[in-house]
Amino acid sequence: MTLYLHDTMRGAKVPFEPMVPGRVTMYLCGPTVYNFAHIGNARPAVVFDVLARVLRRDYELTFARNITDVDDKINAASLETGKPIGEITARYIRAYNDDMAALGVQRPDIEPRATDHIAEMVAMIEKLVAKGCAYEAEGHVLFDVAAFPDYGKLSGRKLREMIAGARVDVAPYKKAPQDFVLWKPSTPDLPGWDSPWGRGRPGWHLECSAMSEKHLGETIDIHAGGQDLVFPHHENEIAQSTCAHDGKVFARYWVHNGFLSIDSTKMSKSLGNVLLVHEMIETIQGEVIRLALLSAHYRQPLDWSEETIDSARRMLDRFYGALRGIDIPAELRQVAEPPVAVVEALQDDLNTPKALAEMFGLARNLNKAGSDDERRRLAAELLAAGNLVGLLGQDPEAWFAGATSDDDGLPADEIEALLAARNAARAARDFATADGIRDRLAAAGIAIEDGADGTRWRRGG
Repeated sequence: MTLYLHDTMRGAKVPFEPMVPGRVTMYLCGPTVYNFAHIGNARPAVVFDVLARVLRRDYELTFARNITDVDDKINAASLETGKPIGEITARYIRAYNDDMAALGVQRPDIEPRATDHIAEMVAMIEKLVAKGCAYEAEGHVLFDVAAFPDYGKLSGRKLREMIAGARVDVAPYKKAPQDFVLWKPSTPDLPGWDSPWGRGRPGWHLECSAMSEKHLGETIDIHAGGQDLVFPHHENEIAQSTCAHDGKVFARYWVHNGFLSIDSTKMSKSLGNVLLVHEMIETIQGEVIRLALLSAHYRQPLDWSEETIDSARRMLDRFYGALRGIDIPAELRQVAEPPVAVVEALQDDLNTPKALAEMFGLARNLNKAGSDDERRRLAAELLAAGNLVGLLGQDPEAWFAGATSDDDGLPADEIEALLAARNAARAARDFATADGIRDRLAAAGIAIEDGADGTRWRRGG
């Protein structure tokens, strides 16, 4: 079964073939740790966690996701709060990993920090200067974009157009407006390291190139990130890495996820609609957020709203409802494979909406299964499919006991109390009261099912 990915550089969905048979290297641009991650930051983490899971089925994967812990935004946060830079970065690194874990994101194989790779960055800059691709000016070192004729190929931008419409800082020490900083001087109050160009710190774009080379090699298989990074960040990475490595291809496949909006509006601090994952998981189960992020194809825009969350919660209720009460032997869980249709959907450029639809079909078949053996087999396959996309990791009873709802919905403990009252009314043959409770639950979107082993409930009835 061949994996297909949409390569931004080629502008098309193409079959994936690793550079070394059986082995894959993948790099994902990670967080800049000056604040909590927002829901837009979480989308690439979740999307490319799924890609990593898919790749690990067939390849030995080395997956690196960096941490930017030296950056002007971090410096600004330190000045604003009065807290040391190290304290800020340590706090938000810990928070990022905890928040992503709550969304079912597995840790990468390598999580390099920029501040641990200053020597590698200085060495790369020295190479670029020696090759005539970078120049020193007033304590800065800048990449000379004119030295790289293919600049703009990833984003589809022409250099002449970029110069005409330049919105970059045209500092007097630059040869051209589009030239970008590799190294900049640091004042005594800012973090800095000794270098051939004086005490300073690296430019953001350089960090990823140096860390990728250090841990994955000069050419990597897959470079991933959000669509917002295509230009200038990834364009600049290509330029400096290609020049530093004597023309070698930097990344063989470029994979980017689409933008996320909030209620059809761009997320921004000025609009006050930035949703922080750290706060969201206090009231919304992480698995709900994860499924919501996977509900649209990763390359398409995703509009985040209450309906997005409600829909994801109802979907999980149906999955867990189908699995409820089925005792799957451990040996069956271990050998079960996801249905071929689910795997094929994910191999087709991570088509998670189709994969989820196939999982719903499996859940329907599970609900209709005529024998216990068939139910156990289908349930094991559903769990295997869930594991491939990072879902269905809870016990069904724990899911329903811990389910949250809208402010006007019913919490799990109240539902259980109402069911107990209904069962007591039925035992007393007070059917009017029992029916009234059923109607109340139905109005709240709670479906109840009476069976030989008791009464079960699920949301989204």
